[in-house]
Amino acid sequence: MKQLPLKIIAVVALLLFAAEAWAWHDKTHLMIAKVAGRASWYNAAGPDLAKIKAGHIESYNHWYNNNALTPVTPQMVFAQIDRYNERNRLLDAEGHLYGAIIASLRTYDKYVRSGKYAEYHLDYCTHYIGDLSQPLHNIPYDDYNKTWHSATDGVVEDTIWNEEDKITARMYDIRLSAESFEADLAREIARIANVTRQLGYQLSRENRNLTREEAFIQLGHSASLLKAVLAHYQTRK
Repeated sequence: MKQLPLKIIAVVALLLFAAEAWAWHDKTHLMIAKVAGRASWYNAAGPDLAKIKAGHIESYNHWYNNNALTPVTPQMVFAQIDRYNERNRLLDAEGHLYGAIIASLRTYDKYVRSGKYAEYHLDYCTHYIGDLSQPLHNIPYDDYNKTWHSATDGVVEDTIWNEEDKITARMYDIRLSAESFEADLAREIARIANVTRQLGYQLSRENRNLTREEAFIQLGHSASLLKAVLAHYQTRK
């Protein structure tokens, strides 16, 4: 039997690390949306439900494995936009979370302009912004990630509904200019992704779960960015 070409072997190896992974559990996603001021905060967990039936058409929107361990740039964010809702496991084994945030907003804008009901697309964006701050959605899906992923998702899940103040206390002001909204948003996505992946590498080196304090800091990043996105659309009305 002929030996498989090296490129094919490399692709197969990547696919082994592209298995299904969830993000923050439901109540955590809902609380991010709630403290950020999303009116339909109760829909924030919906995209995880969609993965059950839509599979990889939806699931690849929820992470970026960053197997090369490279810094995230605004250019990288924009390069992922066209992969939104794609399921090409050969060409996109790492996922495209960063591009999904902007792509979902473009879809929202498209529906608004056409007069269609658009809010569900903003709910999808709300979820993706929540995923952005989960450290294990920004690093390779390796043995460490597989072992600790569920525990990281649920680190504050059991108590979060009574701890809204622990997120709001860690929120900060993010400015997204109306004139350069997408460029500013891509810059902030990259900034949060880099902070988050560095935390993910630290957790991997120390072979441990996220602490509650670290989790609330991360949730503050997502809530702050989501609040800025919602403010942008509110000021346009």
